[in-house]
Amino acid sequence: MLLVQNGILHTMEAGGDIKADLLAADGVIAQIAPHIPPPEGAEVFNAAGLHIYPGIIDAHSHIGISEEKVGLQGDDCNEGTTPVTPCLRAIDAINPMDSAFHNAVAAGITGAMVGPGSANVVGGQFAFIKTDGRRIDDMVVLAPAAMKVAFGENPKGNYGPNGNMPATRMAIASLLREELFCARQYFENEKKGGTQPDFHWESYRPVFEGRIPLKAHVHRADDIFTAIRIAEEFGLGLTLDHCTEGHLIPAEIAASGFPAIVGPSLASRSKIEVEGEDFKTAGILDKAGVLVALTTDHPVTRIHQLPLCAALAAKKGMGEEAALRAITINAARICRVADRLGSLKEGKDADFALFDGSPLRLETRVHATVMNGQIVYRAGRL
Repeated sequence: MLLVQNGILHTMEAGGDIKADLLAADGVIAQIAPHIPPPEGAEVFNAAGLHIYPGIIDAHSHIGISEEKVGLQGDDCNEGTTPVTPCLRAIDAINPMDSAFHNAVAAGITGAMVGPGSANVVGGQFAFIKTDGRRIDDMVVLAPAAMKVAFGENPKGNYGPNGNMPATRMAIASLLREELFCARQYFENEKKGGTQPDFHWESYRPVFEGRIPLKAHVHRADDIFTAIRIAEEFGLGLTLDHCTEGHLIPAEIAASGFPAIVGPSLASRSKIEVEGEDFKTAGILDKAGVLVALTTDHPVTRIHQLPLCAALAAKKGMGEEAALRAITINAARICRVADRLGSLKEGKDADFALFDGSPLRLETRVHATVMNGQIVYRAGRL
C-alpha cells in the first residue's frame, strides 16, 4: 500500500482540484479523502506543497518500435513491403528496454498508444501500454487497441515511386475500401456458416464489433474527409490522428463525431502535407466541440516533451485546463481506457505523478511517478 498525504489533487473529474490524501492498494486508487490514517505497513509519501495529476498519456506514439540510438536494427515501425498488413501486432515489436521509456516515466508519462507507422494503407494493430516494465505482456492495458490506416503522402511515397499501388490518393482509398468490404463479407458469411477461420480477416473482428477504432493517419483536409467518408460508409469507429489541417474544417470534424489526436506540432514541416502545422489546431478543434488529445508521434517529437506540446497548445488558444485534459482524461477516452486511466478516481489504476507545479510550466519538476500503486521514479533516480 502507498499513502500519499497532503497533496493537491487535480482529479480531471467533476470534483476538480482538491487538497486530500490518496491511498493506493492492490494497484488501484482505494480511497481519496481529506485525511486518511496510515494503514499498517503502508508506505507514506508526504506530498505537502506538491500537485498530483493522473499519469500523462500520449495518444499516438511509436515508442519502443522506433527505438532511440539503435538505427535500422531497432526500427520496426513500418513493414513497407506490401501496402495492407492488418495482422501485424505492436506487441510483437515494442522493446521495453528502449531508453525512451525511462524518459517517459521521469516526465510523469505513464501510458502510451503504440503501433505501426504510416507507410502502409493498413498498418496493423496498435496497443495501449503502460510505460514501466520489462516484459511487454505485463505492460499492456488494451491490445489490440486500434487498427492503423494511413492516407496521403506516406503510402504514396513508399509504393508509388517503385511502380506499385498505391501511387495516388484514389488508390489508397480504393485499397482500404476493398479491404473493409472483404472483411465485412467475411463476417457476413461467417453468420451463414459459409466460411473457414482466416487469420487475415480475423484481425478486423474487433473493428467490426465496435471494440476498437480505425486509427487514421491524416494531415490534409481532403484526407480527413476521405477517412470520415470511409468510416461512415462501413459504420466503423475512427480517430483522426495528426489532423494537421483540422483547424481549417473544425465544424465538419465536430459534426462527424470523431475525435482528433493532434500533433506532432513540435516538429519540422518536413513534407508538403504538414505545411499548415500549428499549435493553434488543438484549441480550435476543442472549442468547436471535438474531443481532442495530443501526440508527440515519438520519436518525431520525443515523448517526454508531451507536456511542453500541451503548454504550447495552451498558449496558442487552447487554454491550460483543456490542454491538461488533452494529455490525461481526453486521451484516455479516445484510447478507450478511461475506465482505468486518465483521472484520479477511486477504483481506477493508481497511476499518477507528483509535480511541484503545473506540468505545463517549464520550471516544474516531477518529484515522483507512481504506477500500479508503486513508486517507479523519484527525482534524481529511476
